[in-house]
Amino acid sequence: MAKRAFLIIGTLSALALTTGLSARTGTPTAKTELAAAVAAPTRTATNVERDKYRHPAETLAFFGVKPTDKVVEIWPGGGWYTEILAPYLAEKGQLTIVAPAGKPSEGIAKKLDATPAAYGKVLRANFPSNLGGTPVAPGSADVVLTFRNVHNWRMGYLTTDKADYSEAAFREIYAMLKPGGVLGIEDHRLPENMDTAREASSGYIKVSTIKALAAKVGFQFAGESQVNANARDTHDYPKGVWTLPPTFAEKDADRAKYAAIGESDRMTLRFVKPRK
Repeated sequence: MAKRAFLIIGTLSALALTTGLSARTGTPTAKTELAAAVAAPTRTATNVERDKYRHPAETLAFFGVKPTDKVVEIWPGGGWYTEILAPYLAEKGQLTIVAPAGKPSEGIAKKLDATPAAYGKVLRANFPSNLGGTPVAPGSADVVLTFRNVHNWRMGYLTTDKADYSEAAFREIYAMLKPGGVLGIEDHRLPENMDTAREASSGYIKVSTIKALAAKVGFQFAGESQVNANARDTHDYPKGVWTLPPTFAEKDADRAKYAAIGESDRMTLRFVKPRK
């Protein structure tokens, strides 16, 4: 009888966990609205072409982004994910994009300003605060997303001394999230058996490095997806990850070879800020 009771309790616990996850990521409404955002007519053709490598619907579903969330997208670059997140969150949620103050913010600002009907509701701030500007308010975000950026912080990008500021960046992300909030990370994956020193120049970074950074500031690891994995990536190019598409750092040299490999092997990790 005791064994049967244990099994029932275990089943109910598993069901509760599954139901909680489904409520965040798997509702028919959220799936429909996400599919519509991925198919938004405002997306540029060159960005849509990369869906086969970046799997936006699957990635955002794994992170559990709801259309009602307040989302911070860190370092949006040219706005690849912004083109999806903006329509997805426009009606019921809120998107804030954050980039370093000054010139790094100008490109994405031009994109947003050029199409106010699509991006007029997107808020703007700066990150990380050690580079200046106006930071995101503490405890204001349900979800923080960053795509292919942690390696830049590790490499000291945009600092004069090239010093690693990744830990400070993670502390700032932790502060901007509400208790129970989610941090979603996608980045170029350096295999665990390769020299960690390659993180300083290759654009690749180890899963263990990111997990350690997240844990140090208080995050709990909440899962990993292989949706953006690429087994063809050998991770060992003289010009780092930028050898592969879309950058093609070697230009025409072996271009067909690198095109056949495709975009990099990427980790897709989910972390949660504890509710205390």
